[in-house]
Amino acid sequence: MGVRLLLPRWLGTARLERDEPSKGVLATVVCVVVAAALTTEVIGIHALFGAFLAGAVMPETGGFRHKLSVRVENFSSVLLLPLFFAFTGLRTQISLLNDLQGWLLCLGIIAVATVGKLGGSALAARWTGISWSESLQLGALMNTRGLMELIALNIGYDLGILSPRIFTMLVIMALTTTMLTGPLLTWFGRKQMVPDKLPSPLPS
Repeated sequence: MGVRLLLPRWLGTARLERDEPSKGVLATVVCVVVAAALTTEVIGIHALFGAFLAGAVMPETGGFRHKLSVRVENFSSVLLLPLFFAFTGLRTQISLLNDLQGWLLCLGIIAVATVGKLGGSALAARWTGISWSESLQLGALMNTRGLMELIALNIGYDLGILSPRIFTMLVIMALTTTMLTGPLLTWFGRKQMVPDKLPSPLPS
């Protein structure tokens, strides 16, 4: 909170209210992000959390946060995000699953993860009175792992919690459940379009 209050003074209100952030402001923001990431890394927390906190404390004066996100989004989505996925792919060693037992264990992880999250979310939604079709669609959305799962797996790998073999299995699970989201939503959506009852015949 202290940093969030001091940043507008350091950067200057006039600079924050410009249509586009200046190069000096962008350089200052990058320095704040790097410093926050290094700080959390040094104290034993992953650098990811420091970078997140740096983004969270950015001032809102003159729509600065929105302007900054627009400038950063193109760079991060075109360069940084693909690099992260490539980095995760380089760490994933499919060759470690070189026997039937390994692949069966991997399939078991996928099944347990899907039943636990999709099934649990669908049952909870159904308990609140939502129809089965909508409950299953919600479960399919909740079953998506995506980027955050890969970030968590990389953190666990860096800390030595996950072995390369288990890391590979969990990455395959995360990718498989994420890829299944679209087909499952389509399938459950088709069930919703089927009428529960046939229309009653017109009176003669």
